[in-house]
Amino acid sequence: MKKTNLFLVFGLLCLLHMGAAARTTSGRTWIEEDYRKTEYRIPMRDGIHLHTTVYAPCDTTERHPILLTRTPYSCRPYGKEFAPSLWRSYLYDYARRGYILVFQDVRGRWMSEGEFVQVRPYLADKRDDTTIDEASDAYDTIDFLVRTLPANNGRVGVYGNSYPGFYALMAAACGHPALRAASPQAPVTDWFMGDDVHHNGVLFLRDAFSFIGGSIGRPMNNPTGKGPRVPRYLRSGETEYDFFLRKATLDSLSSMLGDTVRFWQELMQHPDYDAWWQERCSVRAMHDLKPAVLVVGGLFDAEDCYGAWTTYASIRRQSPATSCRLVMGPWVHGGWRSSDGGNRLGAMRFGEESLTDYFQQRIEIPFFDHYLRDVAFEERPAAATVFFTGENRWRTFDAWPPAAGIRENLYLHGDGTVSTARPQERQSFSSYRSDPATPVPYDHPVGAKRDKAYMVADQRFAAERDDVVTFVSEPLDTDMTLAGALRAVLYTAVSTTDADFVVKLIDVWPEASEHAGYQMLVRGDIMRGRYRNSFSAPEPFEPERVTEVAFTLPDIAHTFLRGHRIAIQIQSSWFPLADRNPQQFIDIRHCKADDFVPCDVQIYHDRRHPSRLEVLRLP
Repeated sequence: MKKTNLFLVFGLLCLLHMGAAARTTSGRTWIEEDYRKTEYRIPMRDGIHLHTTVYAPCDTTERHPILLTRTPYSCRPYGKEFAPSLWRSYLYDYARRGYILVFQDVRGRWMSEGEFVQVRPYLADKRDDTTIDEASDAYDTIDFLVRTLPANNGRVGVYGNSYPGFYALMAAACGHPALRAASPQAPVTDWFMGDDVHHNGVLFLRDAFSFIGGSIGRPMNNPTGKGPRVPRYLRSGETEYDFFLRKATLDSLSSMLGDTVRFWQELMQHPDYDAWWQERCSVRAMHDLKPAVLVVGGLFDAEDCYGAWTTYASIRRQSPATSCRLVMGPWVHGGWRSSDGGNRLGAMRFGEESLTDYFQQRIEIPFFDHYLRDVAFEERPAAATVFFTGENRWRTFDAWPPAAGIRENLYLHGDGTVSTARPQERQSFSSYRSDPATPVPYDHPVGAKRDKAYMVADQRFAAERDDVVTFVSEPLDTDMTLAGALRAVLYTAVSTTDADFVVKLIDVWPEASEHAGYQMLVRGDIMRGRYRNSFSAPEPFEPERVTEVAFTLPDIAHTFLRGHRIAIQIQSSWFPLADRNPQQFIDIRHCKADDFVPCDVQIYHDRRHPSRLEVLRLP
């Protein structure tokens, strides 16, 4: 490139930067001049006060809707200072529309009084003012806001991502007549079946330890604006893989956290899906919801992908009269709020347009504007708006999963292939040895911090291992679009009394393509074998006996393009994403380092035992 062209490009970049800075500066000036900040101590029915920050338009000649988020992560800054997110994020669009923006520290966190309880159970029967839950706190907050805030129009919307998504879900169940619209985004729903802490009964070790052992799990001397101190666990230069292998047992990790991290100690006492876990499943509250609901999530959300799909399905099943819509994009956790367009992850790029702009301007803002400001929809909203990777485009549906889908089976075969043809061999199996001393990593390389792009990571590193079996289809002669949940059905014989099973669906790129030979993870999940018949009543395996293990993986929306191959991988560890199974029917929470033993695993694929992945194919 000529020097003059370089100067031209540099000059244009400077102008763009100056323009963005000017917009940010002007946005801040406008917010601080046209909005006022007020802090309240809102009383709850049991006498506890919750710290609440309100940013309201100075113009009171017209009435304004209220948009509320309740969070355990602090509604800082406290005092007179304005939050920079008001002019640096999507909130600016709501401010320009005259919304009253409200942020609240939930009970027991930061500047709010009371006791913080992780995923506090929903109570349908609130007998008196001492019977409280997050739904009652949301009700009391909304009631105070509509009675107290000047120039509000009596309509409230609530939203939140991740843990705040759980609080948005609880607010949706509170029943206050002023609450017209709720958007739980990647909400926490069931920490035993999915989401951050467990998957199908398997402790999601890396995420659970860092999350619960971090600031969210440590007690706070509230009300205070200061968070708890979180110690550093890894040695200098140490990877997470090496750290968790060095600590070896859950007892060892528990001793590091001590008695102060109460929820970790509690979950150590509840290894099975007992009443303690079941009452913490938020979808129990999803009956007869009154507000319209917009459920949002990411196809590649490493934390709460399960939560978004489960929330939508539960509302449609338990509250059929509720207006409920679903939006799923190719995003990581909260990726629909990213400033980079939300259209890339790791090596994968999902088109050129800004997917976050599409979501915010064409779906979320119109949703709240319609129910809170009486703004008509420009077009009829779809029941489900889902981005399909592979083909990289949005599709809309009247229902999810799509009614037009056709159920098919992807069978495993003895020659290492995958096809829709049922196997015909009399007896056929693939085998591997699972050794807890050298567990299969979930990514390569594993660093000091989980890379969110592992959800689409290249799986060739796993295919090269002896403790992973891989089945690959012939190149597709036409596109194949899959949608909805996957169901893995495995026929297995193990040499011990317990084992885990990881199943991964993979898109293998052609050698002559942009990502030559790349094996993109489309969906993977894990199942603890002892829970194959019941998550509440575990059972040991009978060694060497062929046994069926079946489980459901979260939904997908992906098109395998012509010329690509479909691969399925099976293994028995996914470390340190998932905790290691000692592969014996013993108490995993309190076992010793020498309790971990190798296990020989056989995966059958014959006429009597057709191991497969059940999928929904779109025409």
